[in-house]
Amino acid sequence: MTFGDQGLGFPPEQGRIRRRRRARRSAAVGSGVALVAAVAVGTVLIADEDEGDRTTSAPPATATATTAASGLAAVPSGDAGLPSGAPSALPSLLARPIIRPEQAFPSTSVRLKDGSRYARVDLSTTVDCARGVSPELARLVEQGEGCSRSTAALFTDTERRSQVTVTVLSFERVEDASRVFTMTSTDPVAYQVDSLDPPAEAGLPTVPPGSAGVSRRAMTVRSVVFANGRWSDGTKTGEAELTARTEGLLQRVDDTVATYEEGRN
Repeated sequence: MTFGDQGLGFPPEQGRIRRRRRARRSAAVGSGVALVAAVAVGTVLIADEDEGDRTTSAPPATATATTAASGLAAVPSGDAGLPSGAPSALPSLLARPIIRPEQAFPSTSVRLKDGSRYARVDLSTTVDCARGVSPELARLVEQGEGCSRSTAALFTDTERRSQVTVTVLSFERVEDASRVFTMTSTDPVAYQVDSLDPPAEAGLPTVPPGSAGVSRRAMTVRSVVFANGRWSDGTKTGEAELTARTEGLLQRVDDTVATYEEGRN
């Protein structure tokens, strides 16, 4: 599994609403800066539970642009190819169906390894992966053979202080997932997945515009998993605690998706 570690960070940024999703834009902060630099020069960190992190080389992302006469913005293209850490049984693994929403998010109640508990208060899925992402990411996911499914879930803790959206973008080809992961790690501000606003029946407040947040991402065999964390009241303090909650839920979903895609269930 390949992991990205960037933040949507503190202080506040501007927000927008797209179909019950709210995007948060700000600069990357903290430990994410190091990985952004690493990916920018063509390096990807591969997490291995048994052997620890290992660094492997990957071709850097490239960019292409339309002619000035077309009036369109440049469309990035990261022809990264297959990650060097791809499983040897990749062809047979890719023959498996794309992970379904109930497989990616099988439970409405989640307990993490640290003992913290979260409730899933919303679940959304679509085959239109360009919905609920930034325009830059929308153009990117439509390249190659495109994204096959986007599934997002909104979680809150038992005290309902935090709201964490975890989104799974699943692709037919590993190359397309790798390109998206590389570009979103290189520029997490431009290539964002929106956060879900809570449905009325959840009884949670909508996070105020301009609130700070934390963003993380990871890559499995053929999916990129995103997690956006925010405090329900929009507070701009407690970044470390919010980061731990966001990363914990990202890891939980990432493990679930990887287990399925690697044929371990």
